Amino acid sequence: MAKKHQKHTNLTRRKNGNFAPNEVSILGAKCSIISDLVHQVSQRLSQYKLAYFDASHAKDVEANRLSDFTFHHEGNLSITTSGPINEYAQRIQFSQFDYVFINGNHYAGEQQIVLLDPEKEASINKRINQISDVQFFVKLTEDIEPFESLQEKFSNCKEIPIYGIDEEEKIIEHVSKLLSKTIPSIKGLVLTGGKSTRMGRDKSQLEYYGQPQKEFVKDLLENQGFETFYSVRNVTSSAVEKSQLISEIPDTFFNLGPFGGICSAFQKDPNSAWFVLATDLPFVNKDLIQLLLEKRNPAKVATAVKGKGKQFPEPLITIYEPKAYPILLQYLAQGYSCPRKMLINSDVEIVEVEDDLIRNVNTPEEYEAVKKELV
Repeated sequence: MAKKHQKHTNLTRRKNGNFAPNEVSILGAKCSIISDLVHQVSQRLSQYKLAYFDASHAKDVEANRLSDFTFHHEGNLSITTSGPINEYAQRIQFSQFDYVFINGNHYAGEQQIVLLDPEKEASINKRINQISDVQFFVKLTEDIEPFESLQEKFSNCKEIPIYGIDEEEKIIEHVSKLLSKTIPSIKGLVLTGGKSTRMGRDKSQLEYYGQPQKEFVKDLLENQGFETFYSVRNVTSSAVEKSQLISEIPDTFFNLGPFGGICSAFQKDPNSAWFVLATDLPFVNKDLIQLLLEKRNPAKVATAVKGKGKQFPEPLITIYEPKAYPILLQYLAQGYSCPRKMLINSDVEIVEVEDDLIRNVNTPEEYEAVKKELV
């Protein structure tokens, strides 16, 4: 049988709905009611990065000839620009958000919250094919039940939760549970691909605790239950299959150092967060790993360690969330391959620790001194 021709490399894609990694459309009532509900919920869940995707209701609007970006010193940004809706462009635009609420009266979302308004039954019937995964119903009147079209489509209709429009606490609690389900799992990445120029030998093979440091670091991450991989430099194509068997991720972004290793890990799995740890940090221990996990903020781009006496975060003891991947690629497109630069200029959770905990070792003299300290 002839092998099917494939034009493009088959890459692992980030999970996406119609417009965003995590989305829910809200439909079945006036747009003003939907908007009010979204804003009430988002005010109470401000620890997450949320967005609302709606259609303009203005009439007779002229096309913009100038894209207008208005920044406010408090961090608010108002943008007026032009361009048609495009699912690929919107997925990039919404890649930084934990959850996107969609006005389902205008656009379909992967999941739905259906508002039950007796005046909008015809509207629901019209959009019944866009309703596929109802998370819960919201009653706008006390005595209303899910419409016949909904009951016919969903055999489990009576099992789907239903709240009154005034039951704000229950609605917020349910949305909060939906958000908690979107938090990515973590995988471990041990960086072993450095050139070790100043050390004169492979730093990942140095022993501080009776075993090669790369094995010690891998154990630290695996003991937290993470599937963990070694990040390795360029390998020949014949070695790729072998590397997969021994949990290695070869660089697919060549000659970019740790930046390339992190991007290569995301290329392998863009839907997981990656706990990145270098092998030249002999004082990193289980307690520091657990501290970083306790402080992890998945709503941020990353959770990074910073020494109390240091000015900048340490990019090689960091949990990078999936939303970090497109940002890393944007920096690469600008000609920057420094993960620290990305962290400094992004929305990052910083965990401050004593400087000695994150001291790295680069020379034979430093190595011998540290070994004496650890005796």
